[in-house]
Amino acid sequence: MLVSFRHYFITHNTSSGVLRKRFDFYTYYLGFEGTRRRVVCSAGVRAVMGKPPKFPGVSEEVQKLLDADMDSVDARRRAREAFKDVQLSIDHCLFKVPHAELKMEESYKKNSRGLEIFSKSWFPGTSPAKALICICHGYGDTCTFFIEGIARKLASSGYAVSAMDYPGFGLSEGLHCYIPSFDNLVDDVIEHYSKVKENPELRGLPSFLFGQSMGGAVALKVHLKQPDAWNGAVLVAPMCKIADDMAPPWLLTQILIVVAKFLPKQKLVPQKDLAELAFKDTKKREQANYNVIGYRHKPRLGTALELLKTTQEIERLLEKVSLPLLILHGKNDVVTDPSVSKALYEKASSHDKKLNLYAEAWHALLEGEPDEMIQRVLGDIISWLDDHSAH
Repeated sequence: MLVSFRHYFITHNTSSGVLRKRFDFYTYYLGFEGTRRRVVCSAGVRAVMGKPPKFPGVSEEVQKLLDADMDSVDARRRAREAFKDVQLSIDHCLFKVPHAELKMEESYKKNSRGLEIFSKSWFPGTSPAKALICICHGYGDTCTFFIEGIARKLASSGYAVSAMDYPGFGLSEGLHCYIPSFDNLVDDVIEHYSKVKENPELRGLPSFLFGQSMGGAVALKVHLKQPDAWNGAVLVAPMCKIADDMAPPWLLTQILIVVAKFLPKQKLVPQKDLAELAFKDTKKREQANYNVIGYRHKPRLGTALELLKTTQEIERLLEKVSLPLLILHGKNDVVTDPSVSKALYEKASSHDKKLNLYAEAWHALLEGEPDEMIQRVLGDIISWLDDHSAH
């Protein structure tokens, strides 16, 4: 059917009336072909693309909140509040980090564009912070699940950590996982973290960007807009380029570009199951389902094109990256391309840069690998931060 669809698109490309007919057919085509992909997990948690899984032991009332349409931020906030204790009690090494002595704060504040942004901070409980780490999360993610565990580890190692949900992600206002402008998203991140740095307890501390996957692209764009504002960046499997197997074929991309002008918010972009591709450890792959406010649908047209445009831009600007860098990437990552992390390392004008490539590791280095690999990567990150935070 894809061949016949391409033929239809190419041979009917004249008047606006025909264009309307064309993208209506495209919508029908993807809707027909986009059958949900099902993964049955050994723990009994069933994941269906586009729908939340059913969790054993969860009340019918809570499950109803988890089954709600998460396009609305109110639905996401209700689901998180009802489920957060379950989420953070799963048997994952990130949630076994002692955190009783840490100071943690959550807030909702409107930014200059009038969007209410959710953020969370973690502070060492018994000693002054060595430095500030500002986290940029990945595609479809939130700072309230796996990043919670990563932040606890960093804070327990002496760092003040701040994280935010981008507009449209997690607990922040906006249509779920819709990025009408990646540049606007980056400006929102700059605005938020600039205010965080004004905190009297944090003013004057070294500050580092920490970006995972798409968050790596966010961190790099933040740096390119603020070349002298940061003391370094930790980039975990950064999205400098979408792996060739994950990107749509050239012809389909051209189709998407046209259709996105009319249907930017539609969830139409074909995508493979990211958890299956990113999480090497099968048990942790199942646990990814507990991220109930994470985005689990096909990418929206507008979002997908913004990501594609952003990676192409970053790939052209690698030489302009000038801050101290720690880049970490699994050699077997099929979601973001490790060869581009290597290119970033080679082309960046930074005088202080380090690249760690982990044999056999996949995309989710800090969430989806065996415990030993996760601890190794965390240890490498903290060692680098310690070296770069010494006064």
